[in-house]
Amino acid sequence: MANKHEALALLIEGNKRFIKNLSVNRNLLDEAYTTRSSQSPIAIVLSCIDSRSSADIIFDQGIGGVFSARIAGNIVNDDILGSMEFACAASTARVIMVLGHTSCGAINGAIDGVELGLLTGLLDKIKPAINSVLIPRDPAQRTSENSVFVSEVTRKNVRLTMDNITNNSEVLRNLVDDGTIMIVGGVHNLSDGTIAYVG
Repeated sequence: MANKHEALALLIEGNKRFIKNLSVNRNLLDEAYTTRSSQSPIAIVLSCIDSRSSADIIFDQGIGGVFSARIAGNIVNDDILGSMEFACAASTARVIMVLGHTSCGAINGAIDGVELGLLTGLLDKIKPAINSVLIPRDPAQRTSENSVFVSEVTRKNVRLTMDNITNNSEVLRNLVDDGTIMIVGGVHNLSDGTIAYVG
């Protein structure tokens, strides 16, 4: 089983293969058969539901490689936290990756105040990230048309989600504190596949 540093290195190496179009030629049916009775994923990746940002693909992981939790805007809630606790405390994940992406519809919608059924409440969870980006001050510039502002909100949203994980899960906080796992953030660039890591 990989430790947290080895697990992160495997994710980084996988993304490098992906952006060079050198992804491993996998026999997915064989991987499905091999993992039919057990699994040992190296990480759990919390990412957006965006169809262009699939963790398994952009980190070049096969079947059984990573746990994948997906929700619009890569926010965290109690159910996702419980899933992370399973992945890290009851299974083999040693990295929690919070992965945002460029051109995120949830980020843009939250910035522009979109309201649509239950989506409204989800987008409200992104508001703290918007409010914590102080520049520009002019409301006319704080829209989804301002790409610099959107980029800053995207990064801040990843950072706040990382904070929310340890603030709201004692299990995960203890695993971080004792050095068993690490929490890492990143923003996936849809244009070239690269990940800009968020400290």
